[in-house]
Amino acid sequence: MKRTISTDDAPAAVGAYSQATTNGSLLITAGQLPLTTDGELLDDESVADQTRQCLRNVEAILESEGLSLSDVLKTTVFLDDIDDFDEFNEAYSEFFEEEPPARSAVGAGAVPKGAAVEIEAIATTE
Repeated sequence: MKRTISTDDAPAAVGAYSQATTNGSLLITAGQLPLTTDGELLDDESVADQTRQCLRNVEAILESEGLSLSDVLKTTVFLDDIDDFDEFNEAYSEFFEEEPPARSAVGAGAVPKGAAVEIEAIATTE
């Protein structure tokens, strides 16, 4: 059975979507932008700093359900400019030092709100 997830430790949804949903086996986050919990968009920050904020948001959602980044099976990353991949990847690697999840990275050409990166995750709850 589907259940929506919401935590004050990650930015509130700014549209017709949930921060995450779960069916009891998997938890799927919405794409996380480099937004702070106060709603500040870090679009003037480096790609590395934006990546870190996106992953902190994913981490907060997971932690609200008693999970951690080690439970992530797959991430999908949308980069405004694929040429930012190396900078993104260096920051991303800080969060997944051992047994990183499967990942897709796409040069999207445009990320919502003018951000450089957006990251979504699928985690196991088992």
